[in-house]
Parts: sequence; structure tokens; C-alpha cells
Amino acid sequence: MKQFLLLILVMPFIAMAQQGANLVKITDMYKIKQMNSISVSPNGQLAAFVLNSIEPEANSKWEYKYTNQLYLVPTDGSVAPRALTFKENASQPVWSPDGKKIALVRAVDGKPQIFFLSLEGGEPVQITKFRYGASSPQFSPDGSQLLFSASVSLADLLKDKEINPTAAVPKWPAEKPGFEQNQFLLPNKALPNPDGTTEEIRAYLELNVAEKKAKVINKLNFQEEATTSGDQSFSHLFIVAAEAGSTPKALTQGFHRFGGASFTPDGKQIVFTGNTDNTQHPDRALESQVFIVNADGTGMKQVLGAVGKSYSSPTVSPSGKWLAVQVGTVSFVNVPELAMMPLNGTAADLVMLPFDRNKGGLTWSKDEQHIYFTAQSNGGAPIYRINVKTKKAEQLTSSDEGISGFSMKADKLVYVKTAVSNPFELYTTDINGKNEKRISSFNYDWVSKKQLSLPEKRTFKNEKGLTVEYWIMKPTNYVAGKKYPTILNIHGGPSAMWGPGESSMWHEFQYYAAKGYAIVYGNPRGSGGYGEEFLRANVNDWGAGPTSDVLTSVDLAAKEGFIDTARLAVTGGSYAGYLVAWIISHDQRFKAACAQRGVYDLGTFFGEGNAWRLVPNYFGGYPWEEKTRPTLFRESPINYVDKIHTPFIIFHGENDLRTGVIQSEMLYKSLKVLGRTVEYVRHPGGTHELTRTGNNRQRVDQMLRTIEFFDRFIKH
Repeated sequence: MKQFLLLILVMPFIAMAQQGANLVKITDMYKIKQMNSISVSPNGQLAAFVLNSIEPEANSKWEYKYTNQLYLVPTDGSVAPRALTFKENASQPVWSPDGKKIALVRAVDGKPQIFFLSLEGGEPVQITKFRYGASSPQFSPDGSQLLFSASVSLADLLKDKEINPTAAVPKWPAEKPGFEQNQFLLPNKALPNPDGTTEEIRAYLELNVAEKKAKVINKLNFQEEATTSGDQSFSHLFIVAAEAGSTPKALTQGFHRFGGASFTPDGKQIVFTGNTDNTQHPDRALESQVFIVNADGTGMKQVLGAVGKSYSSPTVSPSGKWLAVQVGTVSFVNVPELAMMPLNGTAADLVMLPFDRNKGGLTWSKDEQHIYFTAQSNGGAPIYRINVKTKKAEQLTSSDEGISGFSMKADKLVYVKTAVSNPFELYTTDINGKNEKRISSFNYDWVSKKQLSLPEKRTFKNEKGLTVEYWIMKPTNYVAGKKYPTILNIHGGPSAMWGPGESSMWHEFQYYAAKGYAIVYGNPRGSGGYGEEFLRANVNDWGAGPTSDVLTSVDLAAKEGFIDTARLAVTGGSYAGYLVAWIISHDQRFKAACAQRGVYDLGTFFGEGNAWRLVPNYFGGYPWEEKTRPTLFRESPINYVDKIHTPFIIFHGENDLRTGVIQSEMLYKSLKVLGRTVEYVRHPGGTHELTRTGNNRQRVDQMLRTIEFFDRFIKH
């Protein structure tokens, strides 16, 4: 009897221990594997893809590295995926037309180069040893040639007799003060001498730049993601015989940037994008045109181009008769339109195919009746196809799931899907989106053993009449009748979109739910995935309007009875870091707050961040303009810092030049002077992408510090 009673008492603890073991842990982040760069073989029977994994560093207990290896899987799922590469990272797989080999890209001496991997076995064979590197390979239709792109520095371009045959300098102004005709770019044959002539002094100063003792900056876009640079580079297109040791031939010339290239089906021509404006510095020329050139480099001509327009994603139909393209403006607060035209036509022949979402991965069907694409929409990223005759769009996959990449050949559609039940996995269907089958188990096996919190969708209409969608996630071990601490999690962008089909937050949301928090997240006005009217609904209104939307979602969620409104926290990164600071300076309901890599003063952000064009695009001008200055002051959270009383933790990567680290320094220092409850965390070497592709130890650090900070002020 005593043994029986003891068993009854022990069983709940055993169950609790098992239940706890099945919750998502912080270190489960290391288990997540991502698939990308899918490429289906010409006969549709095999799919090559890149698998991104997180692996332990050999010499450190706590450090983890990213690896990218090439895998192969039958599209019918009859055999599990197998690795084709094992050591050096591999990327950008492309099938040869005969399906016997795959071109891939690997780094050699710090530059990307193209390799061939035979499906008959053996190690990858290096094909290019190009001085500028080689990326984005494409086989010609007969397999005899390779098209690729390479980045060429200004210094190299000036000396390259093939890309710059006349040894010219740019016709557009290089913006070097005192040198209106760009004479400073001509060769200086003087020897470096700090005490010499003007030319010798200039040679000495050039030597200092070459030896990294100085950076001389004259270009507008000098801020990269992690550093500043005065250097300029230009993307050019090259063609080479598809065999080792061949010499590449340049297809493009001049001081311009080209990309997005592909062969026409007959292999005689190549279609691509670029900007050949000789009147504006490349940093100022925001338009993009479509060009076509013969495969031998002759006869280049512009197909599409107009002032204020950006033409992108040119995609030739299988017969070579039609060209699909996206048409947008130079402002990125817009949804580019999908269009088609005869390949030999003009802009007057463009036929618009209406679909009010941002589109990616344009792919023609074999019969040229449909164009397939993915589009973020209402919390997911489905695959769609549009009938080019009826202009009617058809959704092929669920709105509750996200497709991050797909490839289509023969009668097979293969794609990477994110769902709440699994962050990334490969699936296949027929070309109608029917008979879906999972063909990989990289995450399935371990995730299926975990307890997950499933988001529940809700909607409301805001004062503009826009339908706002949001989701509620209950704690993983939710018990009816209990009230739970809750985190309002806000997305950045501001034009990003979250939902069940969005992959970047899968682990973070599940981890917070496993720690006993409810989560509310959604898509306030200004988010992508809801069309252009919704996207532009926060123009000149980054603060009050979006705040109203996210706080309304919390208020409505609280009415469902399980949220403890006395234990609320708020967090977000980038634009959402901005919005967190705005919210807690205008609302006192939150017991703790976290802002990551945010923008807090729009005037200084214009100068400090490489995303500075957000200022003129959203607010219609610049900080020095009288019409704009009051708006930037009104919309900057730093100007309400004295109203912040919420305990606040602020994160920023020390090398983040997208938003600029001084933004967080200003906010933190102001709060410290005011004597407020604030903690500031800097991640050495961290960039704006820290939480997505940054150092894995720092990614874990930021999540742990966030939840630990919330726990200080929100007792369970």
C-alpha cells in the first residue's frame, strides 16, 4: 500500500520532468537546419540544395559555426537526402543541361570561384580561377558555356583593358572636391614622398590608403553593414567555356553595375539588369534598366528603362518569346507590378498582371500559360501562379505557411516550407500544388518530440478602416483558468511581416512560450504582405498609428482572459526597437521593455545608418529642410525620453551600421542622466543581422538576457 501511494506521489513529478524535457530550449537553436538554393534537375527527378547547419567549433566549448554543404534528394522522396560535399562550404548549385554535373561556388583565397561536381562521383573540380572571383553561375542551354558575375574594384577597372578598353575614367562625376573632370583617377607615376612635389605627396597619400592607414571617402553610400569604406566596386558579367582553364570574356563594360543575368532559351542572347546612366554617380542613380546582349558580347541594347522606374527580375519564357519583369519606382515604399511583354518588344508592349503583393522567384510554366512566384501575404508566404491570359492569380500553398524558395522542372515543384510544426523542411508537389509530400527530415525528427505553442489568428479594423491581423500564442504548458505574463513582440522593417509562415522568429517565439510567457505579435499598418495601401499607411506616421495597432492587439488579446495585464513586457528590433521606445514613452502599461538595434533619433539616423533613405522615403525630406524638420522631431522617440519610466534593456551590435550604434548610445545616456532603470548591452563585432546570421553565442546571449531581464520585473 505504501509503495502504491509512493508511486502515485512520484508519477506527477515524472510526468512534469518529461514534459519539461520536451519544451523548446535555448540550445535547440543549434539544431535548426535551413535549406536554400534549391535547383531541380532538368528531368525533374533530383533536387540539389544547400543545407545550412550550426556546428560546434572544434576548439571552444561555447562557440558554434555555420556550415553550408550541398545535398541531393530524389524529388519523389524515395531516398533520404545525401551530402555531396563535406569540407569547404558550398553554395549556388546549378544543374548542367544534361543533368550529369552541378556547378557550385566555393571560396578560394578569399574569392568565390566556380567548381563542377560530377554525379558520377569524385571531388569538385575548380573551373574558374578568375582574378575577380566568379558568382551566380548559369549554364548555356547547350552546356558548353558558363555565364557568371564578378565584382571589380574601381582601381582594377581603371586598369582592365577588356572592361575599360580606352583606359577611360568615369563620365559621371566621381565627386572628388577640386577635380571636376576626374583627373585624379588617372595613373600617378610619381614616387611617394611626403616632402616632395604635389604629385609625390599625392602618391604618398595614395600609399597610405593602400596600406590601410587612411580611408578617403567621397561617395554617398560609404556605410556598409559592419564597416565604412571609400572604395567602389562594379558588378560585371562574363562568359567562359564550361571547362577548366578557359579564359573568361567580358560581356559588359564601363563604370556600371549589372546583374540578374540569364540566357535566352536558344543560348544566343543574355538578358540582365543594370544602370548605364553616365550623368549620375552610381550611388545616386537609383533606376534599374533591362538589357539584352549577344552571347559573344556584341549588340548590347536597352530593352526597358525610364526615369524614376526600377525594372527587375527579367525572366524569359521557355520558348524565348516572352519576358516577365517587375516594374517599380525608385522609392521602396511601393509594391512593384508584375508585367510581361514580347522579348523583342518595347515598354509600350508591357501588359500588367495585377497582384498587390511583393513577388519573388518568377518562374514560367513550360506551356507559358502561367508565371509562378512566392509572395508574403497575410502572415504566410505561399506559392502563387498567375494566368497570363486571364490575369487571374491562384494560390497553391497555405497562407499559414511560408515558402522561402522553390524550383520547378518537368512536372515537379520542390520548395522549402516553414510551418509552426517545423521551421524548415523540403516538400514536393505537382505543378498544380497538389499531392504534397515531405522529402526531408532535417528538423522533423527532433521537433516532432517537442511541445509547441500554436498561434491563434485574430483580426480587427483600425481607425483607417484597415484590417490588422495579429496572433496569440499561449504558454506551452498552458492551464485553463490561469493568467500568464505576456510579451508583445513587434517586427522591424517597418515593412517586414510576421505570421505562422515566417521563419526567423520560430525558435524565439517557441522558447519564450516554453518559459511560461504568452506572446502577442502581429502586423501593424506599414507592414508588408497586405498590399500597397497598407504598406504606405505609416508614411509620416512611424509612431502613433502603428502604436495604436499593436496596443489594440494586446487589449483585445487580454479580453480572452488568460493574459495578466499587470505583467506585460514588450520587445522588438530595428524599426521595432524604435517602436518599443516610442511606446514606453507614451504608455506606462509595460513592466519591462527590450529594444534591439533600434533607431531613436531620425535626424542623426539619416547620417549614421546605411538605411538612411528611409528618412526621405517615409518623411518626404531631409533633416535640414524646414518642412521636414518638425515631422522628424515629432516622430523621434529620443524627444520623449523624459517620459520613459519602464525598466528598459537596450541591445546593439558594435559594428551595426544599418541603424548606427550611436542611436542606442544616445538613448541609454539620456536615460542614465535621468536616473531611469536601464541596462545597455553591446555585442562586439555584432552587425544588424546579429539575431539572424550573427555569432551564435551572441544570438543565444541576447535571447537569454532578454528573458532574464523580463524575469527581474515580471515574477511568474
